[in-house]
Amino acid sequence: MDFAGILKQLALSALPVLIAITFHELSHGFIANRLGDPTARMLGRLTLNPFAHIDLFGTIILPFMLLIFTNGQFVFGYAKPVPVNPMNFKNPRKGMAITAAGGPVMNLLLAVISILLLRFIILPLSGLIPQSVIDKVMIPLALMLKAGITINVVLAAFNLIPIPPLDGGRVLVGLLPQRQAISFSKIEPFGFIIVILLIATGIANYFVIPLVNLFMSVLRVI
Repeated sequence: MDFAGILKQLALSALPVLIAITFHELSHGFIANRLGDPTARMLGRLTLNPFAHIDLFGTIILPFMLLIFTNGQFVFGYAKPVPVNPMNFKNPRKGMAITAAGGPVMNLLLAVISILLLRFIILPLSGLIPQSVIDKVMIPLALMLKAGITINVVLAAFNLIPIPPLDGGRVLVGLLPQRQAISFSKIEPFGFIIVILLIATGIANYFVIPLVNLFMSVLRVI
């Protein structure tokens, strides 16, 4: 097992992961609040403090264990979901769909920001500063930004899997006709188990990987 490689990966990924999940959950709460549901705001979840969004098991213990025991081949985790009460929306299904879509959209926006920082700040500055600063500061920053691009794109694609309670499932519930939406939403209590099975069997890759490739293709033109 390559512990040195795992530790390096953890060091480069920790901050981008915290930023990705913090802004993802903040986006859900912010949009819900704007649409009439103050639940997240009242519970202190409209904050950039990552500790308000971290789930001890889902954000730290589970990904770390999977990273170690699968040598980085199978890593899965989750943040503490932002509480949303769709009954506070004028149109509950539409409001919930828009709120759910906000998370993946925010992750794609963070990926775009990372690309712009690399292209217009990190790379130009690298030609103007001493080599020692490049080695100790600029290269680690560049690697973190590159990790952030991948993390945010994968997080967006994964959350768009159309299984509730993932964002894609809630968006789909908002788009389906009411009868079909009610029937489909009944799988939500079992959604987490379904998602784990889809990941473990590799079936999720048939949805996530093409979507990741699509997002990356679009980001390359920026």
